[in-house]
Amino acid sequence: MKDGFIKVAAASVDTVVADVSANVASIKQRIAQADALGVNLLVFPELCVTAYSCGDLFFSEALLNAAADALAEIRDFTAGRYPLVIVGAPLRHRGKLYNCAAALSGGQILAVVPKTHLPNHAEFYEKRQFASGAEIRAQSISVCGEAVPFGTDILLRHESMDGYLVGIEICEDLWAPCPPSTGLCAAGATVIANLSASDELTGKAEYRRLLLRSTSARLLCGYVCCNAGPGESTQDAVFSQHHLIAENGVLLAENPPFGGTELTVSEIDVQRLWGERRRNTSFEPDISGVWRDVVFAQETRSTALTRTMAKNPFVPPQDGQRAERAESILRIQAHGLKKRLEHTGAKTAVIGISGGLDSALALLVTARAFDLLGRARECITAVTMPCFGTTERTRSNAETLCSLLGVSFRTVDIGNAVKGHFKDIGHDPELRDVTYENAQARERTQVIMDIANDSGGLVVGTGDLSELALGWATYNGDHMSMYGVNAGVPKTLVRYIVSYEAERAGGGLGAVLRDIIDTPVSPELLPASGDGEIAQRTEELVGPYELHDFFLYYLLRFGFSPGKIYRLARYAFGDEYSAETVKKWLRVFVRRFFSQQFKRSCMPDGPKVGSAGLSPRGDWRMPSDAAAAVWLRRLE
Repeated sequence: MKDGFIKVAAASVDTVVADVSANVASIKQRIAQADALGVNLLVFPELCVTAYSCGDLFFSEALLNAAADALAEIRDFTAGRYPLVIVGAPLRHRGKLYNCAAALSGGQILAVVPKTHLPNHAEFYEKRQFASGAEIRAQSISVCGEAVPFGTDILLRHESMDGYLVGIEICEDLWAPCPPSTGLCAAGATVIANLSASDELTGKAEYRRLLLRSTSARLLCGYVCCNAGPGESTQDAVFSQHHLIAENGVLLAENPPFGGTELTVSEIDVQRLWGERRRNTSFEPDISGVWRDVVFAQETRSTALTRTMAKNPFVPPQDGQRAERAESILRIQAHGLKKRLEHTGAKTAVIGISGGLDSALALLVTARAFDLLGRARECITAVTMPCFGTTERTRSNAETLCSLLGVSFRTVDIGNAVKGHFKDIGHDPELRDVTYENAQARERTQVIMDIANDSGGLVVGTGDLSELALGWATYNGDHMSMYGVNAGVPKTLVRYIVSYEAERAGGGLGAVLRDIIDTPVSPELLPASGDGEIAQRTEELVGPYELHDFFLYYLLRFGFSPGKIYRLARYAFGDEYSAETVKKWLRVFVRRFFSQQFKRSCMPDGPKVGSAGLSPRGDWRMPSDAAAAVWLRRLE
């Protein structure tokens, strides 16, 4: 439960139709297993105490009495055990029978929720035996000799942990046009438990996945669906034990149809879900007061993580998705630039080309934009501006790339201009300080701006999202352009997009792009080493971009505290970085992110391509003079 993580599980039951004792034995076994794993919320299948497939046996007093006794036995078994247990059972109330979910914890029956939507079509005929609980609110039911809250208006709320609220719906409820989960989540539920008995048909498993993912995305919630297993199979229906756990559109864990997993386990981050809801102004809370909170106690423990945590959260995890995502981003960038070129009436596009990753991507995007406009690529002017730190490798790659793309290429050596500037301001060129470096960046910006003016053109910026986050740009130098096509693309994603283009192009263009990818990231502002290699390596100065992009994603998208980001980074990267290394670069990230906001407050226009951005006109509105003290103290 630390950092908002709730360990949840869907339990497989070795069901025997109408054999209550056998079913209870299996249920107790799963509770004991979940207790040993530290599971917070354990969900069982629909009507698992008796089995769902009992048909008209549900009219039998013997079966219903056995079910009531069984619920008392399960209640007593939860005493001294950790999980909040949601179990399915048929229960009588005021002369009617209801398909129910009972919530049990610490030797108590906390609440009972009846099923709202009863299927009565095809192979289902629940209305023959059960009544709908749609209108039942603010009532109590007698279970095992005690009055228990009963109705569809119930939320299970942890006594002290904000955001840990559980809502319950049962099988068909999810498939209905207006599922109970909509109201439950609007009332505050962050996790929905669904006790299900959905039989298996060809294509139904994929539909279940789609339904669960879309529901969890629409409601900004976690969702645990526990399905009846093969033991329920009788007559014309076959059940597959298809369990699913999702969070905000992402499938976290699954026991596939006819899979043999006893407990399907993952962790749902309720802190993250509450953060998403705070940001989303379309998520309107229900504050009508018609909902009942049933409070339960559960010791707050540190939840061991098992869910997948991507090291590169900006990059799709699967190769097929990467190609699709790269193409999508390139199209967004190119169409954004196309519009700006059309609107301004620019005759040319001018871009500073360094032989590095960012300028390569910007040039590829610019070439696409001109293709969309039906204009010759010769109208693109790529300018290389060698100075004190330029190496033969980057200069050669820049020239080759431009030749293969068919754009105009110019070389403007800025060495003498920068030396003259040093003389004008009285700076010793042997002093390799920030003035030495920034003078080169500002001279390059002046050159391409003036070339753009001279040719009726527009300067295309090359800086990426990661550099904006760190402020790794010279103010009014490479910080400035007339349209920044890479402003929404983090460095780790830049690398994958250029890799995609290299693979797609093949031949000489593919070869030069691959060499650019392999070149160390560097501004090349300090003289090269004695053997002509790059001496100034960005990631040695500010830290690995894969770490910074990880930090950026969780700070920007979810507002996580530095402590939680540190924990997730340690989990995602494992032994790749030591604990002290992660903390060191996270400290650098936080300091730079706060101190460099003034550069982002006046950044040029650029296309938003993903769910996170730093434009002051879009995703991120931050005071330029905000202090980082709170975040740094949290980290320490």
